[in-house]
Amino acid sequence: MSESANPEKALIITLDGPAGSGKSTVARLLAKRLGLEFLDTGAMYRGLAAAAIDAGIDPGEDEAGVVNVAITYPIRFDWTADPPRLKVGGRDLTHRLRDPDTTGHVSHVASMPEVRRVLVEAQRRIGREHQRLVTEGRDQGSVVFPQAQAKFYMDASADVRAKRRVEQLEAAGRVAKHSVVLAQIIDRDHRDTTREDGPLICPEDAERLDTSGMSLEAVVDHLEARVRERVGQQQAERDGGAGVDGASGGTAEDVLKSEVTERSV
Repeated sequence: MSESANPEKALIITLDGPAGSGKSTVARLLAKRLGLEFLDTGAMYRGLAAAAIDAGIDPGEDEAGVVNVAITYPIRFDWTADPPRLKVGGRDLTHRLRDPDTTGHVSHVASMPEVRRVLVEAQRRIGREHQRLVTEGRDQGSVVFPQAQAKFYMDASADVRAKRRVEQLEAAGRVAKHSVVLAQIIDRDHRDTTREDGPLICPEDAERLDTSGMSLEAVVDHLEARVRERVGQQQAERDGGAGVDGASGGTAEDVLKSEVTERSV
């Protein structure tokens, strides 16, 4: 999509939250239900960490090396795949995103101000090229897309998030110990909430949702309903109070189904 695309057809939905809160899975399913595209920003930081490690760089010791990788190797998604596959410098690193070495270093990478500057701009570029988007991360509603039409903050207890992550890893055929994963999540929470640049926060205008006792389907159902309600309210405001079925703007469903052309992959 070109940057000159109709801004009235843009629809950005942000899902922020801590590690293991299920943002990626929920965002992907929500995007599919609403007919929007899906951006996994956490994958971008993981992909960069993996690329640096594969290049012989220790993210915990060589910040300049990681920054150089971020600047030198563009991060792109293959939007023809579902979910989109991640490429760093042309290499498909999707298979490396959950590897232990990547997971062990991603918080270091995400805390580097210059890396965040590069990736935030990359995310905003994606937002300009794919203006109908569900995007998830830790600073999407607060920093990257502050004017998003709908914002949510997903949370759950650390113990619940650790159990979910263990199940996810085991489903992928990997051995995982709950106590180790829990310690990693607690450490990641501390790093994410205390870093100076783009810390994890709940945006003031975001709806907070504790998913500890909710099933995946219930979470997606809730968010879908809230998005449709929000879109309908905004459409009514654009119609000058005529209601979502007013002649000037159509229904909320019309807005969600609105086609955006000139997409870029």
